[in-house]
Amino acid sequence: MIVKMYSQIASSIFAIQNFFDEIAIIDMNGIIQYCMIFVPNVYSFTSDEVIGKHIFEIFTSSNEENSEIYQVLKTGKPISFFQENCITYKGDIIKGYSSIYPIFRNKKQIGAAVALKFIDFGFQSEFIQLFDNNSGIRSRGTDNYTLDDIITADPYMLDVKNKIQKVAKSNSYVLIQGKTGTGKEIVAQSLHFASNRASKPFISQNCSAIPTNLLESTLFGTEKGSFTGATTSKGLFELANGGSVFLDEINSMDISLQSKLLKAIEDRYIRRLGGHENINIDIRIIAAINEDPFVAVNGNRLREDLFYRLNVVWLKLSTLKDRKNDVSLLTSYYISYFNRIMKKNILGLHSDVEDIFLRHIWPGNIRELRNVIEGAFNLVEGKYITLKDIPDYLKDTLSIENHASESSSLIEDTSLTNTKKGDYASLVASYEKSLLTHALATSRNKAEAAKKLHMSRQAFNNKLNRFNLK
Repeated sequence: MIVKMYSQIASSIFAIQNFFDEIAIIDMNGIIQYCMIFVPNVYSFTSDEVIGKHIFEIFTSSNEENSEIYQVLKTGKPISFFQENCITYKGDIIKGYSSIYPIFRNKKQIGAAVALKFIDFGFQSEFIQLFDNNSGIRSRGTDNYTLDDIITADPYMLDVKNKIQKVAKSNSYVLIQGKTGTGKEIVAQSLHFASNRASKPFISQNCSAIPTNLLESTLFGTEKGSFTGATTSKGLFELANGGSVFLDEINSMDISLQSKLLKAIEDRYIRRLGGHENINIDIRIIAAINEDPFVAVNGNRLREDLFYRLNVVWLKLSTLKDRKNDVSLLTSYYISYFNRIMKKNILGLHSDVEDIFLRHIWPGNIRELRNVIEGAFNLVEGKYITLKDIPDYLKDTLSIENHASESSSLIEDTSLTNTKKGDYASLVASYEKSLLTHALATSRNKAEAAKKLHMSRQAFNNKLNRFNLK
């Protein structure tokens, strides 16, 4: 019960894993009750190994005098966005930015929640990372995306690739429009690493993944004393100086913060939170939006002046539904990719699975396709990916079409109209169930799934209970 409580606390406070690399819950005795690490190979141990241990047992360089966690446990006051630099009991050197918040239950403090964003892992990593040294900040890694990573044979997307190649050499701002999973991050990195800024940092920030008050300090930095627990630290704009900053889901940024962003873009300087000094910046802004920008402007989710300032070049990405010919191409690409990564020799899809892949509308776009194939690689036993290796909601694609075909035949054959009155209700129920199943399978939680279907949480839960779905 206690473990479940701490897990729920962690989920409710930090539903922003796209920003943080590690979250943990510490009780009042300094014991780690919950820990989740989102970046692999950072530590020489797993999160399970540290649960139940004291923080000073894990972080040997910490003590009651210098530990921010201990300070929050003692005072009940949060410490936000400070620079972390510690050593673990296994010799891992950890650098990053941390925020620590006290946890109260019935007005009594029961512990503290810790969130950490890594900056330097202390070892060579295949992941894009930031290194803070005397020569400045760099961001290079073997996983950088380039134009070659945009896999397509679609005429429209080939034209987009051509535009990226042309635009990359300039310093003009770019606005990328695309649904979730269409590859906005890949396009942004392709622009950066094909530009004259390629040797400088590329820093990506999802604006929806972090609260407004923390996002402002994340972008612009802080001066010591600007708020309780604040230390002097650089923001992402300073860290990226000379390079590019990718702001994803710009339409989720608070309108008041959008005005500050616009001013920073126009003036080409920023001020840290609580600071008075103007700090010149030379960065290229690449922004992305997951809806029609004109709709976002009309809905007051995007400032009109900011839109026109960012929209020097507008790149609109197609959904996978609109580039069906790319499904087979991407499938072959990812099968080859995961063969290499997982040391397997999968030859392709079984004909039934291939048929489903071509019929499916892929609402999660390329990301969904990639994840389905990766999941199948974990289950496949033979040389081909079969029906038993793919998620159930994908199989419903074929089931629904079969029902629709049967229903169409029934309508055409009037002699059966009166004898099979239950088929219409069955068809509707099957389709409704498939929508619910797919929403659950492609969402992080029920709230997100309900939002995708434009349903209230209560209505969504009622439907789940009706169809006995978990």
